[in-house]
Amino acid sequence: MSFVTLLVEDVNGVRWLTVNRPNKLNALNREVLAELETALREAAAAPEARALVITGAGEKAFIAGADISEFVSLTPAAAEALSLRGQRLLDLIAGSSKPVIAAVNGFALGGGCELALACHLRLASTNATFGQPEVRLGLIPGYGGTQRLPRLVGRSRALEIALGADDFPADVAERYGYVNRALPPDEIGPFVDRLARRIASFPAEAIAHAKASVLAAETGVREGLVAEARAFDACLALPEARRRMEAFLAMGGQTRAVEAKTGAFG
Repeated sequence: MSFVTLLVEDVNGVRWLTVNRPNKLNALNREVLAELETALREAAAAPEARALVITGAGEKAFIAGADISEFVSLTPAAAEALSLRGQRLLDLIAGSSKPVIAAVNGFALGGGCELALACHLRLASTNATFGQPEVRLGLIPGYGGTQRLPRLVGRSRALEIALGADDFPADVAERYGYVNRALPPDEIGPFVDRLARRIASFPAEAIAHAKASVLAAETGVREGLVAEARAFDACLALPEARRRMEAFLAMGGQTRAVEAKTGAFG
C-alpha cells in the first residue's frame, strides 16, 4: 500500500517506517496516525518484516510533536477521542510481537517523545532533543506519556520532565535510561541497521516470547491510559489552554519554535 505521509522500505528482514512530513517537522496529524496504524498492522502480518524501525525524514526532527493546529477546534468529546486514538497507535507499537526500534534524529517532542517511549528500543543521534512541553500550552501528554515515562525513567525524573517542561539532550536521555544509546549522527543509521538485522536473524518466536516476558513486568498501564485521556480532554476544555495554543500557532507553531531553538532566526 502506498502512503502520503509515510515511507516504507524492507531491507534484510527489517521494515523501516519513516514519517515523511519534513516541512512540518514530521508532526503527528490525523493522517500520520492513521497511516502509521495501517503500516504497523501490515507489518504484523508480513513474515518478511521481522523487526521494525521508526524514524523521521530529514535531519531536524524525528517527530516534533502532535500537530497543534488540529487541537484548537476540538470539542471535549473529540479531544478525548483524539487522545484515545493516539494511545491506540502507541499501544499497537508497544504490543507488537515484532521488536520496534525508534531511531531518533533531531527533535522528539510531545507526541514524538511519547511515540519513542512506546517503542521497545530507542537509539538516538547525539543531536537529538527530547521533551514533553505540553504544559507550556496548558495541556498534558495525551498519547501515553504520563504512564510510560515514569516506568522508564522513574517518577521523580518523569515529573521533572513533564512539569518542568525543559527539553533535554541525547546524553541526558541516555543517562536517564530513556534511550539505550546515543551515537554520533553519522553512526546512528548504520548502528540501528546492524542491530535490527541482528534481531531479525534470530527465531521470530523466541524474540516475541523474550520481549513479551520482559514487558510482562509492567502492570496497570491500561487504567492509567484511560485516566490520562480524560485529563487531556479536561485540559483542552480550559480557556487558558485555547489561548496558549492559538498564540503558539500565531507565532509559527512547531516549525518556528524549533528553528528558534536552533538559532535559525538569530
